[in-house]
This record gives sequence, C-alpha cells and structure tokens, in this order.
Amino acid sequence: MNSSSESSKARKRRREAEIEDDGDGNGNDNSEIDSLEDCLTFSDTLVALRMMRVQFPNIDKVSIQPFILQSQLYSTLKDRTEVDRELECLKREKVVRVFKLNTGQDDHAIMFLDDYLKQIDHVISRFEERMQLGTGIFQWFKTHVLDCKLEPSIGHQELCTLLSRGGKVKDEDISLLINAGLLGRKELISLLKRTKYKEMMMTSLQKKRLRFSSLDMRFHIRDLIGSGYLRTVQSPTGLLVQLSKD
Repeated sequence: MNSSSESSKARKRRREAEIEDDGDGNGNDNSEIDSLEDCLTFSDTLVALRMMRVQFPNIDKVSIQPFILQSQLYSTLKDRTEVDRELECLKREKVVRVFKLNTGQDDHAIMFLDDYLKQIDHVISRFEERMQLGTGIFQWFKTHVLDCKLEPSIGHQELCTLLSRGGKVKDEDISLLINAGLLGRKELISLLKRTKYKEMMMTSLQKKRLRFSSLDMRFHIRDLIGSGYLRTVQSPTGLLVQLSKD
C-alpha cells in the first residue's frame, strides 16, 4: 500500500472522529436550537456535508432522505474551488450523488449514496403498495446506471441504453423513473424585501416561520447565502443578514 493511500485513509478517520459526537445522522439531535451564527463555516467538505445532514429538518408526513444544496456548501466553506475538487472526489469514491435540480437555475443537490439507495427502496415500496407494476426498472437503475454514471444529469438516450442492460425498456418505464423523482427561497427573499433596509439580525431571522416550505429557516438561509442572494455582515450587536440582489 502506498503512502498516498495511507494518507487518504488517515484523513477519512480524522473526519469521522470530528463528527462522531455531533448527532445520530437522522436529524433527531438538538441542533435546531443552535444558532446558525455559531455554525456557519466549516473547514472540510465532508465534515460540512455530514453536519448539514444531521441538521436536515424533520418533515412531518414526508418520507425523504436528507439532502444538501451545493449552494449551502458554498455558504459554509470559503474556498469554492476546493469544495468543487473535494466534491468531485467524493462522487468518484461513490460516497455522494449530485443532482441537477429543475429550478431553471444552476442549482444542484447532494445526497449521500446510502441515503439515495434508501430513497429508491422507499419509492419501490410505495409503488408496490399501490399495486403498480414495472418496479423492476428501479433495480435496473440501481444496478446498471448508478455505478457507471456519476454526472448530475443524464440524457434520455444514454439512460435507455444503460437500462437496456437489464432488459427491454419501455417509455412507461422511463416515465415511472421521472415521476418518482422553491417556494421557501422566494418567501424568505420577500420577507427581507419588506423590511426597511432589506436586512435583519440573524438571531431574529432564524426565529421566523415560513408558510410555504416544509424545510426550516436555516436550510434556506444557507442556500441563499451560497447562491449570492444574501450576504452577512458583522455588526456590534451580532450577525446581520442583508439582501444582496433581487
């Protein structure tokens, strides 16, 4: 075994040790009461991803595995180039999956691979409960697409080609995958627009409740800081959140 491999394993063990006591990974800790001002920045991409996974809000009656927006990573780590480099390594090592979101903007979501596989299994169970046929396409997807396609998106023809390794692919199979597949962002921006100077103290903003999003305020604040819609300024009374663009 070469030294670079040993170094990589040592870094992985150090990262895991750093986050071992930070929660159970299911969003069931007390992190919701922590101030975002105290945990806005991290020094390592994997540590940041794991911490934000732990802090992913519990959503009643919605069965979705935790995910992190790439913009949230940008808001918590100073070097975006390093984030992109480390994220690419995590994709190649099949630790995470990255998805292009259908928002009309360059938005991406990140999910740990284990969580993504659990999400697929949940979708299969849901379809089977409804007595819908054709769920075998999901197994083909796990077997023939996930292992060889690491990019955030895939074209229709390439998807069909990869899936056909499992058997004959029908149009309804592709539709089933697609159908299984950000009001909160707009609401938060609108809230700040209504203030006199388009700004609010972080401590006050965190206490606000969003009417049109099941995700918590911290989730959306991180997203909007990383995507450039909000900026933070240190003031004598604490961290101030300002609207930087409409």
